[in-house]
Amino acid sequence: MRTVNRSVQLPVVVGVDGSHHSLRALDRAVEEAVLRGAPLDVLCGASAHRLAPGGTPGAPGGAPGASDAAGETEAARTAGEEHRRALARQARRIAESAAERARESAPGLEVRPSAAEENAVAALVRAGRRAALTVVGTRGHGGFTGLLLGSVSLRVAAHTEGPVMVVRGDNERPRHTVVVGVEYGTDTGAARYGFEEAERRAAALLVLHAWELPVYPGVMVPPPTRVLEEIAEEQARYEESVPVDAVAGLREAYPNVDARAETVYAGPGHALVEASAAADLVVLAAHRRHRLFGMRLGPVTHAVLHHAHCPVVLVPTAA
Repeated sequence: MRTVNRSVQLPVVVGVDGSHHSLRALDRAVEEAVLRGAPLDVLCGASAHRLAPGGTPGAPGGAPGASDAAGETEAARTAGEEHRRALARQARRIAESAAERARESAPGLEVRPSAAEENAVAALVRAGRRAALTVVGTRGHGGFTGLLLGSVSLRVAAHTEGPVMVVRGDNERPRHTVVVGVEYGTDTGAARYGFEEAERRAAALLVLHAWELPVYPGVMVPPPTRVLEEIAEEQARYEESVPVDAVAGLREAYPNVDARAETVYAGPGHALVEASAAADLVVLAAHRRHRLFGMRLGPVTHAVLHHAHCPVVLVPTAA
């Protein structure tokens, strides 16, 4: 049996902020680190709370003169520095508390807490460049009730250069199944990651591709029925080949994995969310597109991140 050890020198990174969702992510990150035999880096980024520009607690009122203005500027600078130090101490406490929780749940695991001065997104994206996996919760303290995915998690998912896991879902018992969603036959990176995860967990693997015939609004006269049937048949043959192409050569590389490729005629988001109900993990190829306001994830990825019944791993790939 081949041993999976390619990521043994790379850490698992988890972002924490003390919220319930981040502690859930921490617990899952501990499991992932133990599975890989990897160290765990527990990272708390700088808080979003900050003083307003020029804001000085307890500043005297009245119309200041030049010397008063200079004094207030210095007081504001001092207050701002004290504020930053207080936030840094808070971040360190959160990271160390989370690290202690990790050590208690997995004695012997190497756990390294750290607090970053930069914001959580930037810190996690930077750490993810040298990580086997970056783990985040669905949302932190900033998310309002009912929010399915917080802005930090979404931005990390859109920008992290390595695999990122969003810990969500309501599956409480093991399903012993990993699902990989592929959009193209070239999504071999995600397929390989799925094989690795299935082997690591001694789980079955489902490589799933979902598709629907496009609708062309505004077409007044549809083609003849036979033409439509021919188009559908040709498209179906192509779609059936997508998951087969994605796993080509991987079955031989991972002979211990019980893998099957399946194509379904359904909306991809709906099909993957439905499949996640019977899975321990969903793996997606993250096709990040450059948009007017920066990198964005596609609608299928958004649907799965918001509604999957289990954690979701995004494996970056070229759009």
